[in-house]
Amino acid sequence: MGAKEIGICQIHVDDGFWNKRIRNAVEKVVPYQWRVLNDREPGAEPSHAIRNFKIAAGMEEGEFYGYQFQDSDVAKWIEAASYSLIYEDSPEIRAALDEAIGIIEKAQQADGYLDTHYILKKPDRKWKEIAHGHELYCTGHMLEAAVAYRAVTGDDRLLRVMERNVELIRSVFGSEEGKLDSYPGHEEIELALMKAYHATGEKKYLELADYFVENRGTRPAFLEEERFLELSRENRWLEADYHQAHARIRDQKTAEGHAVRAMYFYTGAADVALEKQDPTLKAALDTLWDNVTGKRMYLTGGVGSQGEGERFTIDYDLPNDTCYTETCAAIGLAMWALRMLKLDPDVKYADVMERALYNNVLSGISEDGEHYFYVNPLMLKPDVARYRKDHESVEPERVKWFGCACCPPNVIRTLCGLGGYVYTQDGDAVYQHLYVGNKAQFFTSQGEASLSCESSMPWEGDASVTYHGPSGMTLYLRVPSYAENFSVKRNGEPLKPEKEKGYVRLTPQDGDVFTVHFDMTAQFVQANPRVTEDCGRAAVCRGPLVYCAEQADNGELLHDFTADLSCAPGVSHSDLFGGIVSLEVSGTRSNPDEWPEGVLYRLAPVARIPARLTLIPYFLWNNRGVGEMLVWMNAR
Repeated sequence: MGAKEIGICQIHVDDGFWNKRIRNAVEKVVPYQWRVLNDREPGAEPSHAIRNFKIAAGMEEGEFYGYQFQDSDVAKWIEAASYSLIYEDSPEIRAALDEAIGIIEKAQQADGYLDTHYILKKPDRKWKEIAHGHELYCTGHMLEAAVAYRAVTGDDRLLRVMERNVELIRSVFGSEEGKLDSYPGHEEIELALMKAYHATGEKKYLELADYFVENRGTRPAFLEEERFLELSRENRWLEADYHQAHARIRDQKTAEGHAVRAMYFYTGAADVALEKQDPTLKAALDTLWDNVTGKRMYLTGGVGSQGEGERFTIDYDLPNDTCYTETCAAIGLAMWALRMLKLDPDVKYADVMERALYNNVLSGISEDGEHYFYVNPLMLKPDVARYRKDHESVEPERVKWFGCACCPPNVIRTLCGLGGYVYTQDGDAVYQHLYVGNKAQFFTSQGEASLSCESSMPWEGDASVTYHGPSGMTLYLRVPSYAENFSVKRNGEPLKPEKEKGYVRLTPQDGDVFTVHFDMTAQFVQANPRVTEDCGRAAVCRGPLVYCAEQADNGELLHDFTADLSCAPGVSHSDLFGGIVSLEVSGTRSNPDEWPEGVLYRLAPVARIPARLTLIPYFLWNNRGVGEMLVWMNAR
């Protein structure tokens, strides 16, 4: 049997760590974002996104407002709101979804076209600004929303809208005479088309996705489009590599350009590679994976180090205070990792997926769910961030919304859809990648089966997995790379199972309970010396979590602290944030008495005194007010 999807509705997350975040998203954040999209939330940046659709539908008078991709904010919200119904069948959210879809239906034009920016503002420029117009990007997000809405509700209204839209795109794009032989400026539609293919079985979605993936990097495509040439001449960061269009995917050896575009492209390409069983496309993706995760990824799972162009730069260029590491890019990395796991269940992909989800993705949203980071630095001095030109992308604190609001609805659809990251299935083999508490139903060749998991992650390495169903299936449980003394028991009896690419292989019988235990030691981590900013420094990780120091616990001048690597970090349970594991690091700092105000320099050496830093998980920073933050400490 081939690979299958375990449907999002078949997995219900019920987990001590994630429950409050998902519950908050369902009960509070999805309604909050609906108010923002309707411009009914005081203090939030105007969105106008719903109103754009109403104007396009002839329901209101007015002009288009926002970025050319404003429609995608509504699409991601629809996807998040649809997933939220898995956890709470809210009449209010159903009504909001019904309203949104009704407006979208009316806004769609007779030929299937759907993009309010071009309907309202540039009707004569449809399909003429492929590089930066985002028409196909918006289609992709709305198609994902349609698939999610039908999966959860059984209602295919929005999918019918998008089927008409895709048919129009198929009539416009292609290699046949008279068609536009091109590909999207901002990738996204590729992965969305593959979702639609898996949901419907319609080959037209697979064929269009394959065309866009394989055609990318050919000439002339949108590279001859006048606006693209103008922008690339003005700004070196917007040349062909910005769009991953500098070469065809099999000839790309390094991750280039806009990080979100890259992650979405690689995700869609991995879906196509799996469906086509194409080893050459898989090999190309592995080359790009090794470059991203081995030379261009932050410890937190963040990617895209430069604000200008929101892009990758060169190998080992990973500044901490000016880094961009967009929340959407980390979400894209997790999506790509999930697809690579479907292609090749290897722990290296799951480790990165987990790292991104627990760190760079979660840091993008506050504990109250109503404030967001677009950029996720690994070091912050608030006064510097507010003043310096090279910090202009870095916010000292989360904000209620953005003019460019791609991240807030993206992080909510990820939280509400978290169940989709726990498992993959390949015939009668199921792989559990994340130890997240959940209940899941799925099908084997012998009939229906279920898995349930109880977990103490990410604070402790204990989990219990229960299987009910017929014999004959294989269960693979992940052994995380950070796990020490990993052990597994079947119904209380120790096992020594085979390990394949970082997964233990089990053959469960009905009623079997597998208990997993591993130790997670708080450990210092150091970077390759080619990473200039991290030379002579160390960070601290425990399990999947990266830790940081905050001014709220340690006062100012965090950068002055030097950690003593000979002393292992101390571990303690804290009541902060409803209960976390915090860490303490020993070292030294400067003696303030040696540095009176106005003394800028002194002859070395200058006296230092013993000191300690309290560390909290990185994703929790900036929930207690504005202050300094530091991940990479001086070390000796």
